[in-house]
Amino acid sequence: MTRRRKILTGALATIAVIAVLGTAAAVRKPGAVPAAATAAQPAPAGLVEFLPSDLAEAAAQDLHVSLPLSGGLRALNQASVKAKVSGEVRQVLVREGEAVRAGQVIVRIDATEYQAKVAQARGQMLAARGQYENSRQTFERNRELVAKGFISKTAFDNYQSNLDVARANLDAAQGGLDVAQKALADTVVRSPLDGLVAARAVHPGEKVSPDTRLVDVVDLRALELEAPIPTADVARAAIGQAVRLDVEGSGRFEGRLVRINPSAVPGSRSIMVYVRVDNPDARLRAGMFAQGTLVLGHRAGVVAVPATAIRGDGGRAFVYSVENGVLAEREVRPGIRDEESGLVEIAGGLAAGAQVVRNNLGTLRAGSRVKLVKA
Repeated sequence: MTRRRKILTGALATIAVIAVLGTAAAVRKPGAVPAAATAAQPAPAGLVEFLPSDLAEAAAQDLHVSLPLSGGLRALNQASVKAKVSGEVRQVLVREGEAVRAGQVIVRIDATEYQAKVAQARGQMLAARGQYENSRQTFERNRELVAKGFISKTAFDNYQSNLDVARANLDAAQGGLDVAQKALADTVVRSPLDGLVAARAVHPGEKVSPDTRLVDVVDLRALELEAPIPTADVARAAIGQAVRLDVEGSGRFEGRLVRINPSAVPGSRSIMVYVRVDNPDARLRAGMFAQGTLVLGHRAGVVAVPATAIRGDGGRAFVYSVENGVLAEREVRPGIRDEESGLVEIAGGLAAGAQVVRNNLGTLRAGSRVKLVKA
């Protein structure tokens, strides 16, 4: 009886184990992968899409080390023509924008009063000349008499004094005539230089006095740009350096540095420099705003990328490049920067022809597959 019970108990235990195993097999889905096997598989690489404009090629470029400049243009030769005598304006012979030549009459002032003064001064000069001639003849006659002893030396000295006074009176009268003639000539105002009339400040019938502004004349064949540069950079600036300028509405022009101010501007502590710009065809006008760069140095045939492609992480610089369709992170060594073109020299870490991400597009993952898409 005991033996039969043991056999029955063992059979029931065996049936229970088989039932448990069968239930586990029935619950498991066909094709399921064990958790351990799933964790062992690597995560698939990401995919990043770029537009063609998002990429730039590292290419050999000629770069310029430069300083930015900006300021207004002004005529190198210009004149504000002013009245030298007082009187009523009779004629203003030019208007704004007209071309004038040096010596051309531009304004006439009433000369009636000055003509009368010239006539008066001429009469005084002729009278003084007559007195001088009389004194001279008397002196000559008495010089022969004193030599023969007919008159005393004291009397002869008196004739000598009269001649000296007459000569002085003649010189004074001649000077008065010259002054009157100069004033009469100043009633006719002439242009001091070749150029264009920039402003007409008077009209016929107006009363003017000496130093009254009449007409402004500018010569546009040569212009000058006055611009500040930082004090720290003035040591690198030198006379004769090239300047590239962009003038609003007129395009690009070339100039050269001709002068450097010896003192700093109070407050800003900057140094003013002066750039000469030739303008033979008069495309530029005084007062136009210009901005450009002062070229301090030149590097030819260096590998360069846009400055926006370079990223910083602590003390290192790197770029994202596309290599065989995969995004890679390349550490680079930047060199000089061309302010005008926005390119930076890559002195090491990247070869010419490499494709780099042009702009900062956010966080990118090295090793991601790259796909180019149309805009």
